Amino acid sequence: MTPTIAVTGSTGAVGGAVAALLADSGTPLRLLVRDVGRAPTIPNSDVAQCSYGDPDASTEALRGVDVLFMVSGAESATRLDEHRTFVDAAAAAGVRHVVYTSFFGAAPDATFTLARDHFHTEQHIAASGVDHTFLRDNFYADVMEHFAGEDGVIRGPAGDGRVSLVARADVARVAAVVLTDPASHAGRSYDLTGPEALSVAEVAAAIAEVRGRAVTFHDETLDEAYASRATWNAPDWQNDAWVSTYTAIASGELSRVGDDVERVTGRRAMTLREVLNRA
Repeated sequence: MTPTIAVTGSTGAVGGAVAALLADSGTPLRLLVRDVGRAPTIPNSDVAQCSYGDPDASTEALRGVDVLFMVSGAESATRLDEHRTFVDAAAAAGVRHVVYTSFFGAAPDATFTLARDHFHTEQHIAASGVDHTFLRDNFYADVMEHFAGEDGVIRGPAGDGRVSLVARADVARVAAVVLTDPASHAGRSYDLTGPEALSVAEVAAAIAEVRGRAVTFHDETLDEAYASRATWNAPDWQNDAWVSTYTAIASGELSRVGDDVERVTGRRAMTLREVLNRA
């Protein structure tokens, strides 16, 4: 009997790509969305409404689901609590296996502040008693060009640190493989990276080359980084997350290049230039 697979985040880039890949293989799906009106049209699927912070709706939406693809929730001060609520709902509904999009180097003392939330979410999933697989994605190659301001400058205290950016399409390919054969990946954590580690200056140069416009990197001090973001009037946790995106790169914590994408899917991960050209 084919297991019932539920996919969260199908209105987003990663979840949407995973749903499309599974649909192409003929796998029956349940799409879990906050807004039913925004759910994509996916063959051989049904749609259920819930949000991570609503335990009753989540438990009901997850009934009959064997395998759950859980995309990490939107960044917020309450995200970890919402993750825990949703995981508890999955366990209560009888979900057998959770595949969770975590973060590369997730740890309680990670430099990137949001990686700490991912670590604690992993711990909660493991403690729930369900089988699990963690996809520890590095920063997404697809979004790096959006880090540049209107003047074409990427600003942050990254120094000469390097980061092994991963394509969202590669994360989706790994997820689709795991979801269709979860037992083979139970208890595993995969570090999902691209095939190269680039400095932010090199990232800027690649974007400039492919896009044919001026893009450069300015290495801010910590004080400059917080000052340049003060105009957005964001809460402290958000400013810390934005700044630690760069300090995590500077620390070297995000520089390791792994081969888990290729080992799981049989195809190597894309480079930044390939991602940019594909877009």
